Amino acid sequence: MALNDDDLKARMNRFVPPTAAILGQEILEIDSAAGRVKMKFQPIDACRNPMGNVQGGIVVAMLDDAAAFAAIIKSGKRIGIPTIELKTSFFAPAKAGVPLYAEGRCLKLGKRIAFMEADLFDEEGTLLARLTTSAIPIELDGPSKLVDRQ
Repeated sequence: MALNDDDLKARMNRFVPPTAAILGQEILEIDSAAGRVKMKFQPIDACRNPMGNVQGGIVVAMLDDAAAFAAIIKSGKRIGIPTIELKTSFFAPAKAGVPLYAEGRCLKLGKRIAFMEADLFDEEGTLLARLTTSAIPIELDGPSKLVDRQ
């Protein structure tokens, strides 16, 4: 039985990747038909660079998660979505210690390749970074590697 978007959001906020605690990850909205997800992140203090902002690699990790989640929800199945390439453009520093917001979009989900993008914003709606990526959708079976937050 397929989950509706609200049930899927609750499940994906409960069973999370191990990095969710580091990134302060929360799913805010899901539109599975459109392959779109809105997320909130607040990385731990150890994710700061020497200038006090969120380190660029952490920004990429947040955007990579948002893009991957968009493809996963679009698929309607339990899939993995290993990245095969990505590009990130940085427009402004991501300030540490405040919530950051991402929107991930699955542009095309094929049998052998998926194309996604994701944007990161601050609380004022300023675009901080954009990621474009492609990945290989892989159906998963066996035990999950997700962590139960409860």
